[in-house]
Amino acid sequence: MSSISIWKDRAGETSFAPLRKDITVDVAIVGGGITGLTAAYILSRAGKKVAVLEARKIGEGATGYSTGNLYCTIGSPGLHNVQSKFNTQKLKEVVESRAAAVNFIEARINEFSIDCDFGQSPWCLFAENSSGQSFVEKEKKAAEEAGLTVTEQVLFPLKAAYGFTVANQAQFNPLEYVVELSKKIKSDNCHIYELTKVTDVTEGETCIVTTAAGKVTAQYVIMATHSPKGVYAVHMSMGPYREYAVAVKLNGEYPAPGIWWDMVGKEHYSMRTYDTSKGKVLMVLGEIHKVGQKENNHECYQNLEKFLRERFDVASIEFSWSAQQFKAADGIPYIGLSSGNSKTYIATGFSADGLTYGTLASMIISDQILGIENKWSKTYDASRITPLASAKEFVKENVNVAFEFIKDRFTKSDTDVFAEIPAGQGKVMEVDGKKCGVYRDENNKLHVVSAVCTHLGCINHWNEVEKSWDCPCHGSRFTIDGEVIEGPAYKALQKVIV
Repeated sequence: MSSISIWKDRAGETSFAPLRKDITVDVAIVGGGITGLTAAYILSRAGKKVAVLEARKIGEGATGYSTGNLYCTIGSPGLHNVQSKFNTQKLKEVVESRAAAVNFIEARINEFSIDCDFGQSPWCLFAENSSGQSFVEKEKKAAEEAGLTVTEQVLFPLKAAYGFTVANQAQFNPLEYVVELSKKIKSDNCHIYELTKVTDVTEGETCIVTTAAGKVTAQYVIMATHSPKGVYAVHMSMGPYREYAVAVKLNGEYPAPGIWWDMVGKEHYSMRTYDTSKGKVLMVLGEIHKVGQKENNHECYQNLEKFLRERFDVASIEFSWSAQQFKAADGIPYIGLSSGNSKTYIATGFSADGLTYGTLASMIISDQILGIENKWSKTYDASRITPLASAKEFVKENVNVAFEFIKDRFTKSDTDVFAEIPAGQGKVMEVDGKKCGVYRDENNKLHVVSAVCTHLGCINHWNEVEKSWDCPCHGSRFTIDGEVIEGPAYKALQKVIV
């Protein structure tokens, strides 16, 4: 079973050099996923000089671990919840803007003849029994009121007691898309740098973006990093979650192409097929939990496998991976200038809809930088205050953060002695009176780092599946040697010599 994202199986490679000197541009874009590259395309075509700064390789962050589904509906919290928190007009704006983003992606694929398995597919939400009935029925009503054409036909080989379909949505390989897009848009106006980790952003009359080997001076900065790097007000209005995926070969026939959501209780399991180098597979995504707050995350993969085996004749498991998402308190993303900023734009809170919302965010932010009125700017205003719509989730997330911050400072460490840590395992323990994350590798070598997250000081927890240290407060994640993987943290965890 492969532990890499299914999209990596067929995507090409990029070979952009790292930044090695100081440069000056109009717009510095932090992050080389679908958000950053879409913004780079729009702005460079409009005559702006841009620099895309990617810490890893193009698309190997959130974009390369997403679902590959494109649709004008939404996942969590659902259309009906957006409608109830705001109004029907806001709901229509969300659906209309998301449809425009999908059309934008299709237009770029056609413009550059990008081979990324793009095709139209139906989106379907259904429930096999009464446990998901209420959600499905509310979503159907909201979809109709949003102006979508809805049918009650469910073309999926499971018995659907309740369900509906929205036609003409889309699917593609998101990693192939951004890899090819990056190659097409590179120009004198669009410079792309890989393996270039941003370590600081300072806003002033001009902005200074600092990397290990050079500084970028820019009029504007776009944080296209899934969650903005550093400390922002929106971090208190979002919850970080991880979601898991497995892809299997079946004995016999596969479901037709489509975006199939099976509502089981309060959670939906997203399914689709895809043709890989190993043959056709059926994938399922689900088992969401807060980052750093599930001790046995192997169980998530096991539950997904069980879900498929109970419904299909599974021949083998071929791929498994996981991804991060950030849920906004009021149910829609934060896009635009952050509170207190006049030159730094953020795009976050996409939940599990980052491909569509990331594209939309780039459309909105690019218009704002170019001085073009965008009809959806107010819909997603990043500095908005929505106490009625946000209150319940805002309180829940921040109570959870406070609990995690305090709990880990006063609870007993996982172990008191190094000898109790087996190979391939990580534990939090006190070393010279300080909380440390200790990992013993397969060669019996200890890797010891501070367990204190460099973002806002929470104690990191061990991620058994991905061998990482994960912050349970705002979702930063670190390697066994303390390097930042993702999340709002800039700085690596301090290494400890033992």
